[in-house]
Amino acid sequence: MIDFETNTAFKLKQTDIAEGEQMVRDLLIDGERVVAAYREIRDMVVFTNKRVIAVNVQKVTGKKKDFTSLPYAKISVFSVETAGVMDLDSELDFWYSGLGHVRFEFTGRSNVIEIGRMIASYALH
Repeated sequence: MIDFETNTAFKLKQTDIAEGEQMVRDLLIDGERVVAAYREIRDMVVFTNKRVIAVNVQKVTGKKKDFTSLPYAKISVFSVETAGVMDLDSELDFWYSGLGHVRFEFTGRSNVIEIGRMIASYALH
């Protein structure tokens, strides 16, 4: 899902929160809840009130999954780029000390400003 060599994830489209909850349910800690979910074919990015969980569904059957946890508390800097008139995609960038840069690209209908506000409310407390 996340290519740490190029620091990017595929173009994500908003999906139902219940679908995100089902995908990461076993990883959630007490008090953690899913607040948004985005998918790209089989892979998914789930935003909780504590972190981003990137889910890479592997193999033909999809039974094997890689879960990458990116806690908001470890974000050094983040950036939001909105969609434009000709460029309909938007981006969300995180910088983590020790890991580097991670980028999520969203399709045009995603409200990346709302995502940025949500992350700010959790990361800047």
